Order: sequence, then C-alpha cells, then structure tokens
Amino acid sequence: MSELKPQILDTSIDLFLTLGFKSVTMDEIAAKLGVSKKTLYAHFKNKSQLVEESSVHICNHICGAVDEIMDSNTENPIEQLYTVKKFVMKQLKGDDTSPMYQLHKYYPEVHKKLTDIQFSHMNNCINRNVSKGIEQGLYRDNIDANFISRIYFIGIQGIKNLQFFPTDQFPVQSLFEQYLEYHLRGIVTPAGRQILNQITNTNHD
Repeated sequence: MSELKPQILDTSIDLFLTLGFKSVTMDEIAAKLGVSKKTLYAHFKNKSQLVEESSVHICNHICGAVDEIMDSNTENPIEQLYTVKKFVMKQLKGDDTSPMYQLHKYYPEVHKKLTDIQFSHMNNCINRNVSKGIEQGLYRDNIDANFISRIYFIGIQGIKNLQFFPTDQFPVQSLFEQYLEYHLRGIVTPAGRQILNQITNTNHD
C-alpha cells in the first residue's frame, strides 16, 4: 500500500460520513487532499471502489477498537456496552442516518458487505459480553447468548430505518441510548439493574 492510500481512505470516509456517499465527488476528495484527481485514479479505478475500500477500512478500524474495549478488564459488561456505543457514535459522527441511507440506496453491494462484516463481528462481541455478564451475575443465567446477540443486531439495524424512526421524532443520539437501555433491561439481574440505573441516571442528568 502506498503512503498516500491510507490518507485517501481516511479523508474520503470523513467526507462521506459528513456529506453523504452519493453527494461527495472525486473532485472534492482530491481538493480536500490537495492532490490531482489523476492521483486518486492511480489508486482507485473509480468512485465505487473508493467507497467500498474506505467503508471497509473504517469498519475494520471500529471492529478492532471494539474488540479492545470488550477485552478490557477495567469495566464490567454493562459499562463496556456504553463505552462501545459512545466510541462508535463518535467514529460515525453521531451515526447520522443520511449518509448510510445513501450508501444503502446507491451502493447496495457495499452496504451488504458492511452489514455482513458488522453482523459477524457484533454477533461475536455480544455473545462474549453476555457470557461475561452471566459469569459476573449481572445478566440472567437463563438467557440464550446467541439469540440475544442476533436480536440485538436486528434491533440496531431496525432503528436506523428512517421510515419508522424519522430523525425529527427520534434524534439519533437519544434513539441509540434508549435502545441500549431497552436491550439491557431485558437481560440484567437485580445487581446489573443497579449498575444500569446508575449509568442511565448519570446520562440523564
């Protein structure tokens, strides 16, 4: 990989997440980088390839960082999920649904590829989180980790649907906050509920 390519990927995904995957042009990316459009095409044959590689690039970066959070022993499983949510929202610039809507509409194959990567990674992470929570007595011991991880993923995908959750009624930040609390209240023990209440009360202050 050339020294310039990671910079192109980082700059491109920053623009895509800010302005939208369809909206941003190769000219704008080149101008932001201070290079010629010819230089971009020397690294990527077209915009579609750039969209795919930059999307996978940020996805892999987020997955790697989430793994580090999940592997940390400094937080309990409930706290870890809130730390992950905060990190992901920051990386995706608040997870504005408009850019992702454009990705789904105009680059469906890339969107599907990212969804597959996200499902595989999230399924593993939530399974581990549930198992750790049960071991620590924070989650109920009669839940199926595999079911919980899948239903959690489906819910995350569902609340991104603008048809059912328009942003004027459901601001993205609070929507994800509500969904995470909804998820946890269904699986925590009384001990876990105390921790969850402390977190949610702090967040609402």
